[in-house]
Amino acid sequence: MVWKWLGALLLFPVQMVYLVVKAAVCILLPARLRDLSGENVLITGGGRGIGRHLAREFAKRGARKIILWGRTEKYLKETTEEIRMMGTECHYFICDVGNREEVYQQAKAVREKVGDITILVNNAAVVHGKSLMDSDDDALLKSQHINTLGQFWTTKAFLPRMLELQNGHIVCLNSVLALSAIPGAIDYCTSKASSFAFMESLTLGLLDCPGVNATTVLPFHTSTEMFQGMRIRFPNLFPPLKPETVARRTVEAVQLNQAFLLLPWTMHVLVILKSILPRSALEEIHKFSGSYTCMNTFKGRT
Repeated sequence: MVWKWLGALLLFPVQMVYLVVKAAVCILLPARLRDLSGENVLITGGGRGIGRHLAREFAKRGARKIILWGRTEKYLKETTEEIRMMGTECHYFICDVGNREEVYQQAKAVREKVGDITILVNNAAVVHGKSLMDSDDDALLKSQHINTLGQFWTTKAFLPRMLELQNGHIVCLNSVLALSAIPGAIDYCTSKASSFAFMESLTLGLLDCPGVNATTVLPFHTSTEMFQGMRIRFPNLFPPLKPETVARRTVEAVQLNQAFLLLPWTMHVLVILKSILPRSALEEIHKFSGSYTCMNTFKGRT
């Protein structure tokens, strides 16, 4: 027993070196992308913003069917028509992911009308954009229900069948604010941090589930209507991401079976600095970058 334990202890660093080298080689060499031709993709919040661009990207890359969920029929209908014009079968369902019973009901309707979902993209999100003391209680609850609990309900609705088929992928469009919060968006930062923990736990839980994987995408500020009015102090140095870029990199991450993706790559530096710098230094970085005041001009969706 002791020798077995010592053997495992000695083997562990060797395994770590091997995995690091393997990851480095994968970065340098072109990887084989997953074929999406047999996949049915469901995108929450799919009517506009990043969700619409995700639908376009999955369609361009050959997804078999695309299903859109959202709360506003006008945008869902527009995106559905656009995807159909691209030659891809597309359907939409009106669904508030913050409503558990509605999620389960519409998930059943999707299975009956379209078939099994093999790629679930949890993209739906809202932001209230105010400090804690200025926030309405109902608005705070809405953020948590849609941004966090909604992922519980959608994943519970579709994951069991993925496990049966041994074919599935859960995708979460998160935010770098899950790792580094800012003032003025306490509802959003809190919900995204919870969402990140949910995905981290889910990803580890799927390690022993063949054919079923997970991807979490954490992008920097993206130029969509949802964060309209947000101002970065040095936009030339830290330009907001384009939604089409986030969509393209997200679909690539799914095809590469990448567990976590930070956008842009410089966000890795932020994570490292937050791990090693004292609190006072981090506060100065926030002040210098303007993140303390970036939500002062926030307007959001009109």
